[in-house]
Amino acid sequence: MTSSSPVDGPVGGPDSGGHGGGHGGVRGRADERLPRPPAFAFPTQTWKEIAYLLANLLVGIVCFVFTLVWLAVGLGLAVTVVGLPLLALGLRFSRLLGRFERNRARALLSVRIDEPSPLPYHPDSGFLGKLWTSLRDPVGWRATLYALIRLPWSVVTFAITLTSLFAAWPVLPWIARGLTHVDRAMVRGLLFPSDELERRIAELESDRGTVVDTAAADLRRIERDLHDGAQARLVALAMGLGLAKEKLEEDPEAAAKMVDEAHGEVKLALQELRDLARGIHPAILTDRGLGPALSALSARCTVPVKVAVELPERPAPAIEGIAYFTVSELLQNISKHSGARTAEVELWRTEDRLLIQVRDDGRGGASTDGGTGLAGLAERLGSVDGLFVVDSPSGGPTAVTAELPWRHRTGSAAGAAVARSRRRA
Repeated sequence: MTSSSPVDGPVGGPDSGGHGGGHGGVRGRADERLPRPPAFAFPTQTWKEIAYLLANLLVGIVCFVFTLVWLAVGLGLAVTVVGLPLLALGLRFSRLLGRFERNRARALLSVRIDEPSPLPYHPDSGFLGKLWTSLRDPVGWRATLYALIRLPWSVVTFAITLTSLFAAWPVLPWIARGLTHVDRAMVRGLLFPSDELERRIAELESDRGTVVDTAAADLRRIERDLHDGAQARLVALAMGLGLAKEKLEEDPEAAAKMVDEAHGEVKLALQELRDLARGIHPAILTDRGLGPALSALSARCTVPVKVAVELPERPAPAIEGIAYFTVSELLQNISKHSGARTAEVELWRTEDRLLIQVRDDGRGGASTDGGTGLAGLAERLGSVDGLFVVDSPSGGPTAVTAELPWRHRTGSAAGAAVARSRRRA
């Protein structure tokens, strides 16, 4: 019999004429029942942890041998001239090993660790000063301890992980996660910056630079104001009085007129000197404190300002001065840029913080971005451990909140008496 059976249909494939389309559906369903290609069942993070644990042995041996050699040689030769420099050099290399381990933990264990601040070498300290700074490096000594205690743990983790790859494959992800938790704890404990101390040192170094730059800018401003203002008027005054002296006998009326002009110049020079002194430190702030000083400041603003100061006592002069000039600059911004009709200034104390809030009903849009005056205020407040927050949506209103550390005033009565006696003199 030559007729084909239904089973023979699929063998013809797509070249079997009209029957090809019908049997193509059967072939498609057969392909769907085929097993998927083989793949690794573990997620990427598990493979990273396994790779970290297997690499622990090689890394641990290298770090342990290197650390043991320089530590033994440096301590053995500490009584000689070369021992201490060797210890200092070894601590520098331990810092590099610590950086390598932090990078490895960051890449394979997803542990985010900040880098410690560099050694605070003083440019004028000389060789002995730099040597002593290196020997007192806590980051280097913690990295040294990390390298010494890592070797036993590296041997254990390598053995357990390698054995589990063949004998305990189903539970290997849980084993790897538990072992790497110990590694994470060791990295955080020994290679992490000294709690908040390292971060605080970096912040203070940045703040010190801001204070120095601000003080230098203020000195340049005072010098420029003196040179272009009061000094120029005093020079003109001296020349005018000299001419008046020459004309005193020949033309008394002209000399009297020149003396009157010189008298006017003296008044203008005195006013400029008062304004300059007010810009350095206003007398009313020294004598009466923030409340009256801010009231006098608001009277010069082009916008009606309501001032409310609720302070049980006066803060330290430095904090008092920063608060005054912060409000002064904010009120100047309101006068020049806000288009406001009214403004409010509030000062109060909350525990160990002095809070300042300046609000206006202007057009808004104020920001600390782009190098504006508000950005300079934020830097100045940050240099004394303060905060500066601007809430100014487009269309207004604007609320600026500044926060300063509260420092108690010491010797305020004596300081005020000395300042009053100097002004009277």
